[in-house]
Amino acid sequence: LLKRMQPVYGQTRGLGNKTITRAVQQALEQRQMEREYLPEELRSRYELAEYNYAIEHIHFPADRKELLFARKRLVFDEFLFFLLSVRQLKEKRQDLKSSYVIPRSAKVDQLLDSLPYELTGAQKKVLEEVRRDLESGLVMNRLVQGDVGSGKTIIAVLALLQTACNGFQGALMAPTEVLARQHFESITGLFKTYNIEKTAVLVTGSMTAKEKRTAYEKIASHEADIIVGTHALIQEKVHYHRLGLVITDEQHRFGVGQREALGSKGQENGSLPHVLVMSATPIPRTLAIILYGDLDISVIDQMPANRLPIKNCVVNTGYRERAYQFIAREVAAGRQAYVICPMVEASEMIEAENVLDYTKLLRQKLPETITVEYLHGKMKGKEKNQIMERFAAGEIQVLVSTTVVEVGVNVPNATVMMIENAERFGLAQLHQLRGRVGRGSHQSYCIMVNCSDQEGTQERLDILNRSNDGFYIASEDLKLRGPGDFFGIRQSGDMEFKLADIYTDAGLLKTVSEEVNRILDEDPTLEGEEYAALKERLEASLSQSYERLNL
Repeated sequence: LLKRMQPVYGQTRGLGNKTITRAVQQALEQRQMEREYLPEELRSRYELAEYNYAIEHIHFPADRKELLFARKRLVFDEFLFFLLSVRQLKEKRQDLKSSYVIPRSAKVDQLLDSLPYELTGAQKKVLEEVRRDLESGLVMNRLVQGDVGSGKTIIAVLALLQTACNGFQGALMAPTEVLARQHFESITGLFKTYNIEKTAVLVTGSMTAKEKRTAYEKIASHEADIIVGTHALIQEKVHYHRLGLVITDEQHRFGVGQREALGSKGQENGSLPHVLVMSATPIPRTLAIILYGDLDISVIDQMPANRLPIKNCVVNTGYRERAYQFIAREVAAGRQAYVICPMVEASEMIEAENVLDYTKLLRQKLPETITVEYLHGKMKGKEKNQIMERFAAGEIQVLVSTTVVEVGVNVPNATVMMIENAERFGLAQLHQLRGRVGRGSHQSYCIMVNCSDQEGTQERLDILNRSNDGFYIASEDLKLRGPGDFFGIRQSGDMEFKLADIYTDAGLLKTVSEEVNRILDEDPTLEGEEYAALKERLEASLSQSYERLNL
């Protein structure tokens, strides 16, 4: 047994890897065999493992070859189900006429003229595309891609204002409560500053029953023009009145099911609301066209002129003491810092820095006057919100965190991003993390600590050292990834995949995309005998997604 590859599972306190491994072994021994749902000819053509074999050998492969064989099948399935779902969405929405015709509003132009800055050329182009869609008489389905800090939010606010000025409601859905609250505050602040008489309400899971009830009443009566919130916006109790526009922020955090659910909330007289999705995840255009097959794509590829480029450095572990001193100097100057670790707590199986031990270390290394706190995904939502709000308010100077801050609150005062075990993250994810700083008027810095002496690691990280352009970094990341090069560099949270990685598996993604086109050309409704089992499995998969959303 010791000569075989051993699985490593995500652990929780009191539940070790050995216990989980034994439980998985027992579950596999007792399970009922699943019916194979991919046609034999298709499996043969792409050299895919039988489904039951893949499930067993992804956990307990004899060697790396078996592991890759099992993984390829499961990744193929994830891409297949995802792309079939996306194509279904596209079929439903393509060239749909809209009863929500939302013409341009003088109020939007007045706000644009009043802003203390001018939009970049890229922002103006994208805003024009959005405004044209809203007044076209067809349902808008548009993705706005732009680097962190490129100014996507103002496009969203202007689109919501145009919607509200025409007597419709607009909804903005964010992946975290902290981000939802931040959007709400920036919208209400902007409207107050420029005397715009439109009402926004916030809806999040942690609100009290009374607060929710008040918000629901305002939404149903159309007292609220703009509704901001988390996925609580798609719960059954929220009833909209003429919901004309739906915007999701950080689209890759929401699955197809969530996107469809929020869209269908505004369905009226058979007409769906306009949909605008925003993403700071820099996905190369070739992949974006496949992954967002149901959407038109706009790109904001310019940064605002007032943004200072982040200064980057890739260092080895010998630099740590100097880094701590540098953080202390920045805090003394009134700034704040993030430190990212790949692990929540120490693991017997993986050698990497962890949040809990690192927080203790920094509390010893840094002056007592500096408040150091930690943040990770296993904390309760309320705790996470409190920590992020205290950090945003400047009560915490150094925040030690996992990648949970990747999609986080906007803290313009944070100027240092130190990333431990940088070699364990994908380049696109490192770039996302780096985007947490450089959001204010002060010079910002990103320190990437390379703890590996493996060949090629330094070369990979140097790409980030040389460039702050997310789209360039994503395309370079794509070139560098080899088949099976997936240990430790998974892009956490991309789309809704458990195993698949759009960078490592880019070749397979393109293959599956072509296969989906072929299948649907041959049998658009999957009614034929050859695809009956696949259709059944796809419907079961979508049904589970909806159940998870309480729909």
